[in-house]
Amino acid sequence: MSTQPLEKDAAARNEVKYYQVGSFAVGNRLVPEALRSVQSEADRANSLTSGHRACQGCGEALGARYAVDAAMNAAGNNVIAVNATGCLEVFSTPYPETSWKLPWIHSLFGNAPAVATGVQAALRAKGKTETRVIAQGGDGGTVDIGMGALSGMFERNDDVLYICYDNQGYMNTGVQRSGATPPTARTATTQPVGPNPGNVWGQGKDMPRIAMAHEIPYVATATVADLSDLEYKVDKAMKYRGARYIHVLVPCPLGWGSASNVTIKLARLATQSGLFPVFEAEEGEVTAVTKIRRPVAVEEYLRPQRRFAHLFKKGADQSVLERLQGVADKNIRRYGLIDEEGLDPFVKHEED
Repeated sequence: MSTQPLEKDAAARNEVKYYQVGSFAVGNRLVPEALRSVQSEADRANSLTSGHRACQGCGEALGARYAVDAAMNAAGNNVIAVNATGCLEVFSTPYPETSWKLPWIHSLFGNAPAVATGVQAALRAKGKTETRVIAQGGDGGTVDIGMGALSGMFERNDDVLYICYDNQGYMNTGVQRSGATPPTARTATTQPVGPNPGNVWGQGKDMPRIAMAHEIPYVATATVADLSDLEYKVDKAMKYRGARYIHVLVPCPLGWGSASNVTIKLARLATQSGLFPVFEAEEGEVTAVTKIRRPVAVEEYLRPQRRFAHLFKKGADQSVLERLQGVADKNIRRYGLIDEEGLDPFVKHEED
C-alpha cells in the first residue's frame, strides 16, 4: 500500500513542538486537526481507564493508554486486545476488577502472539474482517519468553499488531534482568559487584531489528517522551494488513531507581543520547528516523538512574562510560540520527 500521504504528515508533525506552556489543553489543540492527539478528543475510547494500580510515574501505563486508544480510533473502536502476563496485565486487572474498556484477553507470559493469531483466525473464519487484533507484552514476554511465538507470527505474516512496552527488565517479578536490559545495569540478578559490575556485555537482543529481519510490513520504535509520534505510528500500523511491530520505551521508576517525575525526561534523554533510536521500517528497510534535536552525552541519561549509580562512584572504571557512549555513537551512525549540515531532516534514510 502507498504511504506517501502519511510520510508528508510525518514531516509536518515533526515540525510541531508540543510545549503547551501555560495551557491546560491536551494534545496541542492549536495544531491542525489532522495532527492533534487522540487524547484531545472528548469521545476518545479511554481504553485503559482509571482504577489501575500502576506505580506513580509508570511509563507503561501512559504508553498503553495512548497506543490502545490510537488503535481504537483507527479501527472505529472495533479492536480485541491480547495481553501477555506482566506488569501491564497485573496492575490493570487485579481479579475480579479490570481497568480495560475493550474486549481484552489475558494470555500466558510467552504465548500472546499465538493467542492473538488464534483470535484473528477465528474472526477471519467468521467473516469479521473489520475487527482488528492487537497483542501487548513487556520486554520479558516479548524478547525472551515469547520470542519464538512472535517470530512465528511474523513469519506467517498474521494480521496482528504487536506492541512491546520495553521497561528493560522483569519488573513485576522483582526487577530481574531481561534480554532488553542494557549493559552494566543493576538488576536483582545482575548485581553491581565484581570487576564487571551490573549486566554483562554481549548479551540481549535488538528486537526491532530482529522484527525487521522478518521483512514484515511495518516495524517502528517510539517512546513516551513523544506521545504524538507514538499515536502516529500506531495509526499508521493499523492501516496495514499483516504482521506489524511497535517497540515502545517506557521507563520504570521502580526498576530503574529514578524519581517518578522524570519518566518523560528519561525517555527523551534515551533518544537524544542515541541509546534508543526512534525510526520506522517497511518490508525490512528503514524508511524514516526521528532526528536528535539536542544531542546529549550518555552520562546525562544514566546519572538520574540508581541502576547505573555504580558507574559514577569514586574509582569507577571510566572506560565503561566510554564504551556505552560508543553504543550510542554507533546508533547515531547506523540510523543517521544527527543531520550533516544542509541535509533535509525529513528525508528517508537507509541503514548502514
